[in-house]
Amino acid sequence: MIFIFLGIIILVVTALVGKQNPAAARFIPTGRILGAISVAIGIMIACVVQIEAGEAGVKVLFGKVQPLVLGSGLHFINPLMEVRTVDVRTQNYTMSGIHDEGTQSGDDAIMVLTSDGLQVTIDLTVLYRVVASDAPRLLQETGFDYENKIVRPQTRTKIRDNAVYYQAVELYSTKRDEFQNRIFKGIEEDFKKRGLMLEQLLVRNITLPASVRAAIELKINAEQEAQKMEYVLQKETQEAERKRVEARGISDYQRIINESLTDKQLQYENIKALMELGKSQNAKIIIMGKGNTPVILDGKQ
Repeated sequence: MIFIFLGIIILVVTALVGKQNPAAARFIPTGRILGAISVAIGIMIACVVQIEAGEAGVKVLFGKVQPLVLGSGLHFINPLMEVRTVDVRTQNYTMSGIHDEGTQSGDDAIMVLTSDGLQVTIDLTVLYRVVASDAPRLLQETGFDYENKIVRPQTRTKIRDNAVYYQAVELYSTKRDEFQNRIFKGIEEDFKKRGLMLEQLLVRNITLPASVRAAIELKINAEQEAQKMEYVLQKETQEAERKRVEARGISDYQRIINESLTDKQLQYENIKALMELGKSQNAKIIIMGKGNTPVILDGKQ
């Protein structure tokens, strides 16, 4: 458009100068040619528009949004049209209690009330994108400030509306996935009505009140102590059983020995012991008598 305005200015100035100063009349043809060239270049440039990858172009003519969407690449359009581009790639909107971690600076976590009347803080990330075919409707009905008009308020409202169906401990543990799926369905439906597609909803962190956290820690410690005591009792039971088996074995052994032990068996064991003693490197003298016990003399000097 700059070249068109510049060409018009050149043509107007050339005509005025030619009327007021006849001596400059010889420059009028040159000025007209330059003006015409500038206008032609401006029209050519205005007729061509380039849409970058990952963007969609929405045409607006005299304030009226056109339904046809321009994809990425070069396009020839009416030079009087204005083309507004919108990002159709995946975008994320994070609401976090950590400073400068979320989209909004400062603490932007979501405070909700659960069914048991406790206040829980939730950090959340929304992954979404603009539906390219719905970009004209989004521009006409909402504008391109959809993060502050749709994404943020709809998400926070749905989370608060659904948190009241769960207890604080359930949100933190057993029903976290169920809660996430429930709010996903509600937000997805609202986004579709506005020309947005919800891709994923990530519940990043759920912070419970300090009193609830302390109670959970006490419960976990008690459970761990109970498991430890159960292990100790089980170990003691196994040890007692081992001792009973050992005692039973000793008793059986003694009973068998008592039943099978005879004088001849004792004499045989005695002879074996003496033979082992005789093999010893220490010099010994064994005197066998009529008694049951032999006399052993050490032969070393």
